[in-house]
Amino acid sequence: MSIRKEEVLEWLKALQEVYAENKPLLTDLDAAIGDADHGINMDRGFKAVKMELSANLPGDLQSILQGAAAVLIRTVGGAAGPLYGTFFLRAGASVAGKTELDAAGMVAMFQAGMDGVQQRGKAIAGDKTMVDALLSAVAAMQAGLDAGYGLKRILEEGSAAAETGMRATIPMQARKGRASYLGARSIGHQDPGATSSYFLLRTAAEVWGNRDNS
Repeated sequence: MSIRKEEVLEWLKALQEVYAENKPLLTDLDAAIGDADHGINMDRGFKAVKMELSANLPGDLQSILQGAAAVLIRTVGGAAGPLYGTFFLRAGASVAGKTELDAAGMVAMFQAGMDGVQQRGKAIAGDKTMVDALLSAVAAMQAGLDAGYGLKRILEEGSAAAETGMRATIPMQARKGRASYLGARSIGHQDPGATSSYFLLRTAAEVWGNRDNS
């Protein structure tokens, strides 16, 4: 299976449903160590993405991803807007000129998005941020690609690693963002950004992996 613009659109629409469904969870997680608005922001942002894509359907992969980036930057509050916007902006740049993605192209897209997030937020592994989930996921997907796995298994490996990275944030002390102001009190709470990043990977695995038999 290759990932075409139809599959990317399906992923983005599914993300809107996932973030709407998990709005209370993300909000509760953020209430413990942040501004209590991450669920609200992600829900609002991806609803706006869905509306924009329905009203003005882009013609190619790059336009879809970078169009989503522009909407997220405009509509998502706090740090999440610039970070998720940068993720999709860099992901879009990585697929420039392509009409479809194979497994290598898909992994490169997530790598580019993660690199953008790190450059924008200056976070590293162990800072208790979305990077903890994304780094784990991309490393697992690259390892799967190197091992010759098919798209479905690569996505499953990435989703599982993102979940592991997300849960690993619980015992961490935050070193970035508003949560860092809490110091040791941030320990024992799962990071909301890592959680929303896990949903990003899990949804890709569900939407794209279920269409692939490799």
